[in-house]
Amino acid sequence: MARKKRRAEWQAGELNLTAMIDVAFQLLNFFVITSHPVDVFTNLDVFRPSTAPATTEVVQTDLIEIMVYKDGYAFQKAQVALDEVERQLTRIASFDKTAPIVIKCTGDSSHGALVRLLDVCAKVGLTKLSVFSF
Repeated sequence: MARKKRRAEWQAGELNLTAMIDVAFQLLNFFVITSHPVDVFTNLDVFRPSTAPATTEVVQTDLIEIMVYKDGYAFQKAQVALDEVERQLTRIASFDKTAPIVIKCTGDSSHGALVRLLDVCAKVGLTKLSVFSF
């Protein structure tokens, strides 16, 4: 007589996650408490002003305004050609190459006109430029 094999019914066991979450938080606390963060402010180079009085006098240069229109340029609110703008900028650059220059473009001005003006500024060596469009 043959024996009948009995199938065992397996049930999936439950996994208690509470203990694993506790261990994860304990590890997180351990690493946060024992870590030594790098203090960024101690590595910054700070240049303090000297206590000696300044011997050089700072000269405030006026703001130079150049407008770029559809049909030309305006230097300090006077309608001029690009050659005159270049001559004026060359004269200004001979005194101070860091003179602040504001270039204002109208909405209908061409990009080419702005690029030509920026080329002139680069040619004479002016470096403090601000470009606005309105």
